[in-house]
Amino acid sequence: MATRLRKSRKQRGSRFCGWGQIGQHRASGSRGGVGGAGKHKHFYIRTVIEEPDHFGHEQFHALRKTDVSKWVNIKDLNQLMKYSKVSEEGKTVLDLDELGYEKLLGTGRVDGSFTIKVKRISQSAKEKINQAGGEVLISNGTT
Repeated sequence: MATRLRKSRKQRGSRFCGWGQIGQHRASGSRGGVGGAGKHKHFYIRTVIEEPDHFGHEQFHALRKTDVSKWVNIKDLNQLMKYSKVSEEGKTVLDLDELGYEKLLGTGRVDGSFTIKVKRISQSAKEKINQAGGEVLISNGTT
């Protein structure tokens, strides 16, 4: 089509160029807004269908990488003793790292003297094990 025959050339000087009298086809109003506008209002259904994960956030996301995900109390150690090993010195060694526990907490009583390997340990748990005649070996972590 020749340029001189186009609608845009014929509409020159007519103020609204065929789009009505009160400012239709102007800015972004004819599109429902710019960018992500209306996702919670007039484009809600489209948003839910096309982007199902748009609203909300992950509820149980760990905000700190230092969070302890698995721990055990002293009172539960008797149940874990079936996984313990005997060292060359004849001591009973319970490796909590190998069992997947990151920290030992101090709730409960110590029923025997044994050696425990763990990444982290609370101060009260450390004191209780030492008072019972056991020892704590900390591996790759801080107390």
